[in-house]
Amino acid sequence: MELLNSFKRAALTVLALTISILSYAQTGKISGTVTDKKTGETLIGVTVKIKGTTKGMATDVDGKYLIGGLATGKYILTFQYVGYSGKEIADIEVLDSKITSFNVILEESNSQTLSDVVIQGSFKKESINALYAQQKNSISISSGISAEIIQKSPDRNTSEVLKRVSGASIQNNKFVVIRGLADRYNTSMLNNSILPSTEPDKKAFSFDIIPANLIDNIIVYKTASPDLPGDFAGGIIQVVTKDVPDQSYLSFSTSWGYNTQSTFNDFTSNKRGSLDYLGLVESGRKLPSSFPKSFQTYNPLTGQEKVNFSKLLPNAYGEQTYTALPSQNHQITWGNRKDFQNGGSLGSVISLSYRNSQNINPIQRNDYQNDFSDIYYNYNDTQNIFNTSVGILANITYKKGKNKFGFKNLLNNVLEDTYTDRNGFNTNVDANLRFNNSDQTRKTIYNTQLDGEHQFGKADQKINWNLSYSNITRDQPDLRSIYYRQVGGATSNVYSLVDRNSRRFFADLKEDNYSALANYTLPFILFEKKSTFKAGYLGMYKTRDFNARIFNYLYNSSGSAAFDDSILTLPKGSIFSEANMATTGGFYLNDFTGNTDSYKAQTMLNAGYFMLDNHLGEKSRLSWGARVEQYSQNIDYTDLSGVSRSFEQTFIDVLPSANYTYSINDKSNFRVSASRTVSRPELRELSPFTFYDFVSQTSTLGNPNLKRGTINNADLRYEIYPAAGEAVTFSVFYKDFNNAIEQTLDEGGTPERRQINYTNVSKAYSFGAEIDVRKRFDFIKDSGFFNDLTFFANLSYIKSEVKLNTIGLAARPLQGQSPYLINAGLQYSNTPSGVSLTALYNRIGQRISFVGNTLFPSIWENSRDVVDLQISKKLLKNRAELKLNAGDIFNQKSIFYLNMDDKTNFDKNIDKEYVSTRFGSNITLSFSYNLSFTK
Repeated sequence: MELLNSFKRAALTVLALTISILSYAQTGKISGTVTDKKTGETLIGVTVKIKGTTKGMATDVDGKYLIGGLATGKYILTFQYVGYSGKEIADIEVLDSKITSFNVILEESNSQTLSDVVIQGSFKKESINALYAQQKNSISISSGISAEIIQKSPDRNTSEVLKRVSGASIQNNKFVVIRGLADRYNTSMLNNSILPSTEPDKKAFSFDIIPANLIDNIIVYKTASPDLPGDFAGGIIQVVTKDVPDQSYLSFSTSWGYNTQSTFNDFTSNKRGSLDYLGLVESGRKLPSSFPKSFQTYNPLTGQEKVNFSKLLPNAYGEQTYTALPSQNHQITWGNRKDFQNGGSLGSVISLSYRNSQNINPIQRNDYQNDFSDIYYNYNDTQNIFNTSVGILANITYKKGKNKFGFKNLLNNVLEDTYTDRNGFNTNVDANLRFNNSDQTRKTIYNTQLDGEHQFGKADQKINWNLSYSNITRDQPDLRSIYYRQVGGATSNVYSLVDRNSRRFFADLKEDNYSALANYTLPFILFEKKSTFKAGYLGMYKTRDFNARIFNYLYNSSGSAAFDDSILTLPKGSIFSEANMATTGGFYLNDFTGNTDSYKAQTMLNAGYFMLDNHLGEKSRLSWGARVEQYSQNIDYTDLSGVSRSFEQTFIDVLPSANYTYSINDKSNFRVSASRTVSRPELRELSPFTFYDFVSQTSTLGNPNLKRGTINNADLRYEIYPAAGEAVTFSVFYKDFNNAIEQTLDEGGTPERRQINYTNVSKAYSFGAEIDVRKRFDFIKDSGFFNDLTFFANLSYIKSEVKLNTIGLAARPLQGQSPYLINAGLQYSNTPSGVSLTALYNRIGQRISFVGNTLFPSIWENSRDVVDLQISKKLLKNRAELKLNAGDIFNQKSIFYLNMDDKTNFDKNIDKEYVSTRFGSNITLSFSYNLSFTK
């Protein structure tokens, strides 16, 4: 009997728990953001309540609210705020374990009492009004993309997402180009903090390291305002990552990809390290710890001592053949939200991502004699690229009332190993050659931020601040090349080593960035209209330390009468073995590192600004002010004669800007903008370090005499928002460049040693027009297929010209400037079925890659058509999604060519192909699952 009673009690307990769990699960939430209709700014402290209940809260420092524990059904929400007309919105439906997203706008009333006028509305109509307010009320001319649009695209990382933004394109699959301008004219920001460059040779942030599903939104500012950095001309890319989620969740995604010219084919490289799949460098690729630390200590050694040290480096030139595996991309994300009884919320988003790809790219390289009628060399290259990326994002945010604190971290580690296998004919040696190059690079970036936002006082004053630290490292261990030349005539199959071109290169770069910013905002009334005064400060300090060592294998047969030169014909897997290291009749490493192969650098930026945002009547808005930036840069290096030098420059720039908006009606704006911005040389561009790239056969030399450039900008824009989620905008712009910085080809170079320099051009300009359209097809039929179909496109046309002083050179476009950009797409998305279809098209116009001279024509990059397709299906009650993507389905050639007739269109009958390659089409299948925990 006692056993039966125990069983009954247990059964009742289980039943009670089951009922409790079911009732716990069958609730939903309503969340959203409240904004000001005139300014588009979020409103803090708005009282939001469920009518007829005691449930409610005040909006937080981000203007957001979240009301949970709601049973399935329809509710009426009320919004009240001092000085604003109240709102009462009906028909807000809540579903089991779901969050209903509902944004609302409030409008100022003539009374300062608490919502004396209450406006009635419906859920659908208010959602449309909120969208209009967000689209219309940006101070500056900008374009953006939201998390919702990202979700429906095939894009997996931020660089792919940015291709969809009006006026934006991507270079090398990761660097952003805005309005056709090269990467140097763009600035990148993450959560209000300026991001450092991830590349040592250019001003560029590799956006492919940020997973797309962690983005809350992306905004590209195309015009300046005083509260934005002044170092840009194309645009400022602001990426905002997710912080406090509406609910706790656990999500994961996995994708596997097939490349049509790579996957399951033979993949050749030197022996792969056991840590390559983890993105780490094997210790065997680094110089041994006992190896002399500098060329000053190595060069005085005896020949035998050099031989002994040379034996410490393994002969790593032997080839291995692997099978190129499918690309893979995996991510797991944990989002957590904890609401406290005091009204505070603690949110965290932690994500771990992993990517690996193995691509085989065939490349054709050609160069020509000085009259460009005969081939100088003709190379067939195969590049085998192994890439591993491991990333961690961790954001922790606490919000309570009018205060918010955030601790945000991003760590990314990328290992790329590129093995080049070359064969071809070289006129200079009148023979065929074989060449191999193994270039492994490990790049890491760690960015941590501590930030806060606060509202205080009766005037609703605001302060936001940010402290940031970034550490960047770039390790290039044992970049090794080996070069054989055919001997014995054209029919011979014997190849002999060319020792001077068989090298080992070691380099490392370390960079630390420290920054602090603070902004103060004071609302006030001017001419009976709300205005805002804003002022702030930004300080940034950067240090860089770069060191390189360069060796080649020196061969000496003198003193050995019996020596047989056949050692030079040994295969690359054994030629540099320990047994073949000797002072005579063998090899040893010769250190020819130069004085300029190392440098240290520092920069300091102090920037302050003030601005006013004035509403002049019911329709006019003027935001104006000035920014002052003091910038100092210093390069410490040793010149070729061994003398230590320090090159320092300081600039003080006053950068005024003004943005005027005229609201024609609730659905359209007319905007005018004028500003002055700057473009500063990067540290690599200033340093006297010369790097010779055996693959491209070019050397790059910095120029300490570069000047910073200035740009005067003017923009006009008309925008109309005909319906929710729709937009038509038309923009024209003009830019006047002074001392623009360009990459140019040196006149003294040869086809095997083209030298790339950095120079200023005194005057240049660009002007252009942009059209951006997003239109639903529900005007054909407001139900069924057409109601779910959306077309979107953005087109840019840009004309640029450099005013040249050199006689004999024709006028040309600015280096890196594309004459046009096209992005277009068609999307079908049906919510009930969970099916989505997307077709995307991208094309950029021809642009100058390197500027030529009177002896050598400019090298241009040709345009190509890129078409991507995606089909996706929601599964498992919309918690899961299956996607099938087809990327770059045309697989058109990427062509760089010598422009022989100065025309912008590539003519294969006149122009000369310099480098051409195909990347293959990609087929990717991905699956994602989101497990939400709704209270």
